[in-house]
Order: sequence, then C-alpha cells, then structure tokens
Amino acid sequence: MATEKVPGKAPGSTESVTVRASVLTGPGELEVQERQLPPLGPHDVRIAVKSTGICGSDLHYYNHYRNGDILVREPLTLGHESVGVVTALGPQVDRERPDLKLGDVVVMEVGEPCGQCDLCSEGRYNICREMKFRSSAKAFPHAQGTLQEEIVIHQKYCEKVKPELADAAALSEPLAVALHAADRVGLPTDSKKRLTILVLGSGVVGLMCAAKCRDLYDALVIIADINEDRARWAVDHGFADHHVAVPMRGREVETVEAKLNFAKDVAEAIKGTRWPAGVRTPAAWQGTRPEAVGEVDATFECTGAESCVQSAIYATKPGGKVVLIGMGTPIQTLPISAAALREVDLVGSFRYANNYKNAAVEVGGLSSRPGVSIDFRPLITHRFKGIESITDAFAMAARVKDDDGKMVLKVVIDF
Repeated sequence: MATEKVPGKAPGSTESVTVRASVLTGPGELEVQERQLPPLGPHDVRIAVKSTGICGSDLHYYNHYRNGDILVREPLTLGHESVGVVTALGPQVDRERPDLKLGDVVVMEVGEPCGQCDLCSEGRYNICREMKFRSSAKAFPHAQGTLQEEIVIHQKYCEKVKPELADAAALSEPLAVALHAADRVGLPTDSKKRLTILVLGSGVVGLMCAAKCRDLYDALVIIADINEDRARWAVDHGFADHHVAVPMRGREVETVEAKLNFAKDVAEAIKGTRWPAGVRTPAAWQGTRPEAVGEVDATFECTGAESCVQSAIYATKPGGKVVLIGMGTPIQTLPISAAALREVDLVGSFRYANNYKNAAVEVGGLSSRPGVSIDFRPLITHRFKGIESITDAFAMAARVKDDDGKMVLKVVIDF
C-alpha cells in the first residue's frame, strides 16, 4: 500500500483536511457526508482507512440506533475494526515513535481512556470511566468511528503490521478481545491434565476464543451454537475439536423455573455428547474408551443470551470459570446458587487491554506453540468496496448465509 495524496494537501501535511464519512442518522439510515478533520497535534497520526470490519455492536447501532441501553444521541460514524496507512505525522511523533513512517500499514486501537485515573494507572484502561471509544454512543459527544476516508489518532494507539497482512489485519481488534478474555480467565498453560473448554457462540469472537484456547492451553475445545453449520465450520477449519448444535429457547418458556430447566437440559446435552473418534481425550491418554465431554474446566460465553449464560454455569465443573464476553440483555436471571455453592467463578471480560500489539502480530497466524499456526483469514467471508457500498455491507452482515449459500462470518469494507 502506498501513501495516497489528499486533494489540495501535500503528503504528510499536518493541516486540517476534509474527508468523506459514512454517517448513521437513524435506524438503517446511512448518509455520506463531508467532515473536517482537525489539524494534527504534536503526538497525532493521520491514517487513511483501508479496511474496516463490521462488528456486532455496529450492527445493533445500525438496526436500532442503540446498543442495549446505550442510545445514539447525535449522528454517528460506525466502525472500529480497522487497518490503514499513515499519511501524516505530528511534529513529535518522529521522536516518540521512530519506527512509524509515512506509508506504514497500521491497525488502530480506537479506545481513548483518560490515562490519569486509578484504573488507567493499573493498566485496566479498557474500563476507564472516561473512556471514549470510536463508534460507541456511550460518551457524548460521540467518538466517531472509522467508516470514513481518514482519521486522526494518537501515535500510541497505532500498531504496525506487515504489509502482506493488510488484508486480514482488521481482524486484530476481535482477536484482541479473545486474547483479553484468555488473560481474564487465568487458566494454567502448564496444566497436568488436558483442559476441556466450552465456547458458546460461533461468531468471529467465539471462533477466535476457541482457536486461542487450543493454542494457549492445548485444550480440548467444544463449540456450541444454535446454528449447526457455523459450529461445524469451526471444527472443519481447525478452530475447535467438537461441535454441538443447541436449541433456541422458545417463547413458550416464560417462567423462571422453565427457563432454568431449559438451560439445565442444554448443559446436560453438551456434557453428554461424546468426543468424536480421533480426538485425544484425557481418557484416551489413559488407554480407556473415549468418554463424554462431561463438565468443562471453563466456559467462554460469547453470546450474551440469558439462556446461554445460564447453561454456561450448569456446564462448568465445580471450581471452574465462566468468562462473560457476549453483550446481551442487560438484566438477566441467573442461577447464582449453582455458581456460588460450586465456586464457579463468573469473570467479566470487556474489550481488551495491553494486548493489541500481540493481536497485530498473531493475526498473521503466529502461535504460542512451535510448529503451529492459525489461519484467521477464512473468517473474512465477504468484502465490499467503497464508501457507497456500506449499506449493502450491513445488509450482508445481518445474514447467516449469502444468496449462494456461503456462510457469513466477518464482513469487511475496503476503501
């Protein structure tokens, strides 16, 4: 990728520029508008956005003009899973980041914490109370996202990637989410027994969690989803060892007792399924017959659905852990006694912190185990070209399969 000239500006100019942006003005309503970017501050970098992936939160904002209980209060540019090319550097960047040059391909960590509070000082800046996250409506004025031609960002939030990884580099952001979840759950990487891990939800984050659990812990990973094709895809592409199709809770399941019984049944179905032939289970190591999955050491809950969080608690062994990654219904009924009395830890995991650099490297397939690589590129199933195609891209992202029957996982817009 070469550095592109901005009309009327010399390459590397730190002056204000005008760019085109995709702007959400209402549910399902996108407009292409021009906006003025600010002049570069001393520590800023201007980046020409090359690719942006559509996240589930983007889709919620697009469809509903809200994400859970967070309402959009002004026109908002979506997008935060991005890769771009450096087009200008602030006057202090050469000294602070001598590795960063015009034309470099970079991914952008788009959250801007205050940097001063107790949480930031502890390295937990992802939960900074003053966080401004691009494409999120939580802060006001909103921090505008990356579905625009260029953005200005502080140099410390840029991570270089190899030019040959540019087409896949937008996956760095969801990979950082998976890496953070693995950090939060705190499982041993040198366990004397082979860990079994359940992943609920086979979207991109769930698939990445599954892949990294196999990588980091050499764990046996079972992935469950209401969409069996997606769950099977995970196994076929080496992201998991086994899959289970779980039923969707019907509307007739209304009472708390009925909901919990449904969740127990789902958990029992998962625990009762047998590992497929060829999977080296703990029992296989001991020379006995392959056994049922049983209670798992940890569950990565990536859906946010109430029934899945409930099932996660029931499926996890005493002393195990459930890491909550999915953003679902804000208020849920959970079987707390089933967690407390068995010391099943419920661990929250929100976005990411201190691992974006690792994600920018590992998106290229680097593994923590010698001789092992993970090919994340198949996760990008559909690409759209140009700012005018963004409405079509959102329509595709909302689908399970395209018109040709191809699975829809990650949709990326290229500029």
